[in-house]
Amino acid sequence: MAKRTAEDITKEAAVEEEAHPYAFHVSGPRNVPSPNWRDLISSSWKDENYRRTVIACFIQGVYLLELDRQESRSEENALAPKWWLPFKYKLSQTLIDERDGSIFGAILEWDRSAAMADFILMRPCGAPKAVLALRGTLLKSPTIRRDIEDDLRFLTWESLKGSVRFNLALEALKLVAARYGSSNVCIAGHSLGAGFALQVGKALAKEGMYVDAHLFNPPSVSLAMSLRNIGEKAGFVWKRVKSMFPSAAQDQSGRNAEADTTMGSVLGLKNWMPNLYRNKTSNIGLQKWVPHLYVNNSDYICCYYTDPAGTEPNVTEKENVIPTNEQVAAKMFVMSKGKQRFLEAHGLEQWWSDDLELQLALNSSKLISKQLKSLYSLPGSSPTTTPQGKP
Repeated sequence: MAKRTAEDITKEAAVEEEAHPYAFHVSGPRNVPSPNWRDLISSSWKDENYRRTVIACFIQGVYLLELDRQESRSEENALAPKWWLPFKYKLSQTLIDERDGSIFGAILEWDRSAAMADFILMRPCGAPKAVLALRGTLLKSPTIRRDIEDDLRFLTWESLKGSVRFNLALEALKLVAARYGSSNVCIAGHSLGAGFALQVGKALAKEGMYVDAHLFNPPSVSLAMSLRNIGEKAGFVWKRVKSMFPSAAQDQSGRNAEADTTMGSVLGLKNWMPNLYRNKTSNIGLQKWVPHLYVNNSDYICCYYTDPAGTEPNVTEKENVIPTNEQVAAKMFVMSKGKQRFLEAHGLEQWWSDDLELQLALNSSKLISKQLKSLYSLPGSSPTTTPQGKP
């Protein structure tokens, strides 16, 4: 039997890499052109489908950064770079979880040198200068413990602020937004990464910095949300029960009528005051931060984002809260292919498939309103003195 030479081993490794299921040419998008000189005239980035596809590829690249690390791949045979190089982006920074050394995020920047090599003299209109991409849960032994720990954190508290990843992502986003300007920066994530992206983007929006956000299969299930929904339903039932009983003292009817008149004046004032707040704050950019959500009805992790708003309590009767019926907004793209297996419905690969058909919904989700309503609350002490530029 002939001995295998070093050249043979190299060739075999190359063949193995070519056949890898996560190689860009194997599982990546089809018919997606690389940027070219035509983008100087009409940018592909203005197309929602192109933008969604490329950003999803960037997130896939972050997944593969961690897999490349775990499998000790070299720069020559690494899988991750193939997922951003065709679009003229380069790896600028990796975000590393200090608890286990895993890569959970990366900053990709527009690669001017690579673009110039292909005679692209300027960045296409709509293409971000930098993208912060965050991966979701990886069920691999080196990462599963910390990933699941953050999954449980969200499931229990519906908040990821206690995680070290939250602080690292927020600081990285602040730095890149300060460097390039928030309008030239994008944050994106899938699954758990989408949960981080939503909360990090919202935290930055509270400081008056609005970045483009793309959230793929964001988590929507939590114990906190379930308990809150139960409380709301119980309160609604109790109000209905109370309304079935007559007033306790008929001899107080005249007094009650007078009280009702006075209370009506007070409620009328309260109903008018939020409108005043709205007028005073209508020019400070309350509608500037509009995240993009990509959800699948067959994915039980994110499907609750498609629940309709339904009947909400009258927010004008709550102090220091601006009415959010028109203010809270998100672009939600819903995929519904009928019944699908969970792994298919929750996977990232679906978002760059050729036969993708999405429905666009705006302002129709109860959960979106709950997630974003804190952006539209006014300070309790002096609601009329909100600093300009900050919601």
